[in-house]
Amino acid sequence: MLIKVPCNDMVKRRLIETDELIKSELHAQMFDKMMRGERDKGWLGTDDIIKTGIRHGLALEIGPGPGYLGLEWLKETLGTNLKAVEISPAMIVIAKKNTIEYDLEARIEYINGDAQELPFDDDMFNGVFSRFSLHEWKQPTKIFNEIYRVLRPGGIYYISDLRRDMNLLLRWFVPLMIKQKEMKQSYISSVNASYTYEEISTILEESKLKGCIIKKDIGGLVIMGEKVI
Repeated sequence: MLIKVPCNDMVKRRLIETDELIKSELHAQMFDKMMRGERDKGWLGTDDIIKTGIRHGLALEIGPGPGYLGLEWLKETLGTNLKAVEISPAMIVIAKKNTIEYDLEARIEYINGDAQELPFDDDMFNGVFSRFSLHEWKQPTKIFNEIYRVLRPGGIYYISDLRRDMNLLLRWFVPLMIKQKEMKQSYISSVNASYTYEEISTILEESKLKGCIIKKDIGGLVIMGEKVI
């Protein structure tokens, strides 16, 4: 059973986003600069992940991009290790450079691949987290099922993303704050490709992730819970 709050927002049809842009070197470089800025402002949301209980053992990050979220998570937790699956080789190159800067090479491994078929054994991870990649998942139900498969019983997951039915003022204000034209276009594309509260609720009901909590805030949504056998 999902724990959710009804919502009747009227929004435009979802526009599927291709993965060609996120694989480009130019986009990776610009995204790295933007995410570094978010890190410096304390906007990554690392504390929210840790508060769920994802703070021990081995974790998996899906769609790490330039790597800051996972690296900050490692920095703020003790005795932890991380594996990160990223579809963009260009992002992995930058993430590895950032990992050297953090001096955390021994605690993290980046894998170039698609999360629809995770290259890991069953019941392997204590936690799984992802930020701002859900709208890029071609078949989210398959990835939710993969998350269930690789989590240990009682393992915790935390997935956050934009939502298409976000507050309208925020939807139009954020692009005004983004200086680079390409990143502005990328943000708008990501919003248009993101899921509404109702859409993601329906998708989750068809997955193996049972009993999850779905929350929404002014600009996004959060999915969290633990693996229940």
